Amino acid sequence: MTDQIDADARLRDDDVPDVEASTSLDEDNRLLPEFVRQVRDALDDGEDETVYDLVEPLHPADIADLFELIERDYRGPLARAITDLMGADVLTELNDYVRDDVIDALPAAQVAELAGQLETDDAVAIIEEMDEADQRAVLAELNPGDRAAIVDALSFPEESAGRLMQRDLVAVPEHMNVGQLIDYLREHPDLTTEFWEIFIVDPQHRPVGTCQLSWILRTPRHIALADVMKRDQTLIPTDMDQEEVALRFQKYGLISAAVTDGAGRLVGQITVDDIIHIVQEEAGEDILRLSGAGDGDINEPIRQSYSSRVRWLIANLGTALVASSIIALFGGAIEQLVALAVLMPIVASIGGNAGTQTMAVAVRALAMNQLTESNTGRIVARELRVAVLNGLTVAALTGIGTALVFADPMLGGVIALAILFNIIIAGMAGVIVPVALDRWGQDPAVASSVFVTMITDSMGFLGFLGLAVLSGLASF
Repeated sequence: MTDQIDADARLRDDDVPDVEASTSLDEDNRLLPEFVRQVRDALDDGEDETVYDLVEPLHPADIADLFELIERDYRGPLARAITDLMGADVLTELNDYVRDDVIDALPAAQVAELAGQLETDDAVAIIEEMDEADQRAVLAELNPGDRAAIVDALSFPEESAGRLMQRDLVAVPEHMNVGQLIDYLREHPDLTTEFWEIFIVDPQHRPVGTCQLSWILRTPRHIALADVMKRDQTLIPTDMDQEEVALRFQKYGLISAAVTDGAGRLVGQITVDDIIHIVQEEAGEDILRLSGAGDGDINEPIRQSYSSRVRWLIANLGTALVASSIIALFGGAIEQLVALAVLMPIVASIGGNAGTQTMAVAVRALAMNQLTESNTGRIVARELRVAVLNGLTVAALTGIGTALVFADPMLGGVIALAILFNIIIAGMAGVIVPVALDRWGQDPAVASSVFVTMITDSMGFLGFLGLAVLSGLASF
């Protein structure tokens, strides 16, 4: 009993942050600027021992934060200074771009040692971003088993289940009973230590069912696994895209899932902790693509940020020229009635916002498989009704306000009709453009905003200025 109490006490002590470490963190558990400055100054002075002493009390996640907070030129020297503190648990916490900087500064043998401590999927995530020459150097340093697993994973397409899966799992034949399984788990310490369910396989190593650990613990030893296993399971092909894998986990409430090769054999598993990372990554990706911001990572090299953003700005420039050419057609009308120039941005802005709202909903629905060929017509009709209601509300408010400010009911009526027209167009474009791009095999999150903005701006100006001419407020 005393030994158990001592063990519990040690566990509690391990969970409590070191007192020295707490002096480097603020009340929100973020590294203090003074601490980062201390580390930087010690690196400048070549005092590696001081750097090591400063960093040693930190949690691995805080060490990862330090690498991200410090300037790029210091990351290599910092990694070399803290030696054994630069463990695999730090590497997995690092931002992708920062991790590349750190790995570039480490010898191949140390990178291989770190990769060998990781799950296969994490090791692959590190090695796949390296240059081919560096990959070969690191793989040469790995033991044959780890090297074979990583090389096999690299043979699968990027962002596929084959890259994402873990090779470490527990699989047993279906002829076992519960007692034999428990004995097998106890007698083989080389088995993976972290798993939620056990895969049952046939003689060809094809998965035929799963057993949750809770079932195993609560079932008498003599009961056959075939009598307690769950035969219905979700199998993930190795070539399935990781976004589709995440949707499967969400739809069926999975904790883990078997990954199978082309012959249906069990080759790995994917667990929910990997999926959480994928969901976060994919969601962030879609948001940034809608804005044309590329990866949107503050650690991304300037050249890459420039390249990913400028091409969409140039595309927007082209769409802006389309809207400008429409304005130019009505130059004479604008000269006759200056109020048109004052009110034009309102029509375009409201239409643009309405289009962005609908587009965001549509892109998310496509990503979540909620918008498919089966319900496209119904969703378009739904968004049309929403657009009409929004258009009537905003048009009425804008029309009344314009009529009062400019003392011109006709002008108020024109802008009200233009806004109603543009919001309806925006609502339709916000759905139809992403759906069309998706049907053509393009990523709707990347290109939708450019086309929707062009449509709402062009139609907004055309509708407002055209109605103004048709109503007799102005002429060409």
